[in-house]
Amino acid sequence: MNPQVDRKTVQDLAWFRYSLRKFLRFSENAARECGVTPQQHQLMLGIAGFTGRGSATISELAEFLQEKHHSVVGLIERASQHGLVQRAQDETDRRVVNVSLTASGKRILAKLSRLH
Repeated sequence: MNPQVDRKTVQDLAWFRYSLRKFLRFSENAARECGVTPQQHQLMLGIAGFTGRGSATISELAEFLQEKHHSVVGLIERASQHGLVQRAQDETDRRVVNVSLTASGKRILAKLSRLH
């Protein structure tokens, strides 16, 4: 251990990390109990809340999720197949895809948000 880092700092960091992990475990289990994967839950949160528009582009979601573009495309595809999200090409720039929640996705996200 670096002598410049005191024991209290390390202990605080350990407890902070422990608290984060407990919250994440709770959140993962809650998502599964609502019939979605933890990744789908995070995707729905990003769509509904990251931009303030109630929708997001794939690039915005990649940033929110801290994932690669192609990984997010796959996640969106699977969520779309489960009826959670819908995609639409941007009207002004056809290269851009906007993703929004379906009514089912909104209901599940609302339930998960209440649980959290």
